[in-house]
Amino acid sequence: MNTLLQYLKPHKGAMILTVSVKFFATMMDLIIPSILAKIIDDAVPKNEPRLIYQWGAVMILCAVLSIISNIFANRNAAVTSGKITQKLRHDLFSRVSYLSAQQLDGLTQSSAVSRLTSDTYYINQFLNRTQRMGVRAPLLLIGGLIMTLTLDFRLTLVLVFTLPFISIIVYQITKKSIPIYRKQQRVLDDLIRVMQENIAGVRIIKALSKTQHEQERFDKVNVRLADTGQKARRISALSSPLTSVTLNLGLTLVILAGAYMVHQGLSTTGTIIAFLNYFTLISMAMMGITRIFIMFSRGLSSAGRVAEILQLPEDLKTIKQDHPLSTDKYLSFEEVSFSYSNIDDNLKDIHFSLARGETMGIIGATGSGKTTLINLMLRLYDANKGRIFIKGRDIKTMSTEDLRSSVGVVFQNDFIIAGTIRDNIRYYRDISDEHIWQAVQDAQAAPFIRETGEGLDYRVAQKGNNLSGGQKQRILIARALAGKPELLIFDDSSSALDYRTDAALRKALKKNYQDTTTIIIAQRVSSIMGTDHIMVLEDGRQIGYGRHEELLKSNPVYRDIASTQMGVEGGALID
Repeated sequence: MNTLLQYLKPHKGAMILTVSVKFFATMMDLIIPSILAKIIDDAVPKNEPRLIYQWGAVMILCAVLSIISNIFANRNAAVTSGKITQKLRHDLFSRVSYLSAQQLDGLTQSSAVSRLTSDTYYINQFLNRTQRMGVRAPLLLIGGLIMTLTLDFRLTLVLVFTLPFISIIVYQITKKSIPIYRKQQRVLDDLIRVMQENIAGVRIIKALSKTQHEQERFDKVNVRLADTGQKARRISALSSPLTSVTLNLGLTLVILAGAYMVHQGLSTTGTIIAFLNYFTLISMAMMGITRIFIMFSRGLSSAGRVAEILQLPEDLKTIKQDHPLSTDKYLSFEEVSFSYSNIDDNLKDIHFSLARGETMGIIGATGSGKTTLINLMLRLYDANKGRIFIKGRDIKTMSTEDLRSSVGVVFQNDFIIAGTIRDNIRYYRDISDEHIWQAVQDAQAAPFIRETGEGLDYRVAQKGNNLSGGQKQRILIARALAGKPELLIFDDSSSALDYRTDAALRKALKKNYQDTTTIIIAQRVSSIMGTDHIMVLEDGRQIGYGRHEELLKSNPVYRDIASTQMGVEGGALID
């Protein structure tokens, strides 16, 4: 709640205005029953229509002022809560965007989506309802009690007697509902995750005829969400009937006691009617307070989940350079080890150095740590041991903007946005069409882009669904090349290219990017055999490092891979 209060402070003036107007409107509502009592007890017995019309006009005026004030206050409350939620959602999205990969792994994407959407919605509803009913309901309750005391304190004692029972009901329901609402939000996270997996993998699901299986999997989590929601609603729903029963029992006692007092001449008919009106207002106030506590339960749960993200500490801090620059090498790994789980190392004792303009190929079996090595290089994670240097600086001393602005990377599972080819290659950077076309030609994407007839203005569907795998990869490669990076990383990004296109791409890179340090992760030996260095990874360990010819002679694992793919034995091609 402390985090939420920080977002309320800038709108303190608007909220005070809403509260003030609500206070005025509530006072108008509280005056009306007392005027009614005056008409019944004073004006009617005297048979003076003029007094009836006068007081009736005052009642109408109070009602109109109450309506206008409530409309203004409710509109102001909606605007204020909307602005607060807008700022909260903006900061939440910004914080999620800058979370480290390790923090995002712990949070999960589905939970992040749920907190950005449903949790912020519940906070908005809580703020809106609190400003509308959170002021009106308590004022009606307190003001109604005060007004009834002025009418007849004995009847007020009957009403006050019901309040402790109602307070116990509200407290118990709120206490039980908060944990259930939190559980409901966690189940919603699971539902969003299943939906994301189904949407992302719809082609595979259909290809393997697993549509029915996925429907059943969705139904299971959907039923869990429905059951949890029903349980929360059943508990919350108890508040209304239990409060109503308690209040109506009190009302019955008030009517019986009032009838007796009128009969004995201890009270008047107008007083009893006014008291019943006040009792109705107090009943509405208690029901409103009950609903506020229900919204508070859900809003508090959502606020806690949002605060968890906003309060996450900065994980990848930039430290001061407290040691001399490493070497004249552009990129260096010095005995680097890393573990995702902090139990078993996913990478262990990785060491290599590359000068500016050199190229290195990385090859190894699936799960050998190739992509993990790239993640460390981009500082998506911090190494548990060892140091990484770029241009002689420890990457921990570089800001993320300085580090990543000089890097062009094509990930194994990269993304295409819905927009033109130009939008996808430029990707909100200040890059001219001339540089874009140069990158397109180097990426071997020019032929198919020209064939579209629209060139760079050709619109690409979401996720590139109207492009082939090879076309998507070439656009992604062009995106990386367009920024003229100092460090170029290809994470198995040519797997969908035929050998001829792959060879043309490597030729263009060698010709036009001589000063760019390049790292190529590939499954094909042919894609990396011409690089200056080749690293062989196995189970996170560096088991080979050298040139193609050297590794054929000295490294059995590399020789087996080359033999399988190219028919190589003892360093020579098989005739």
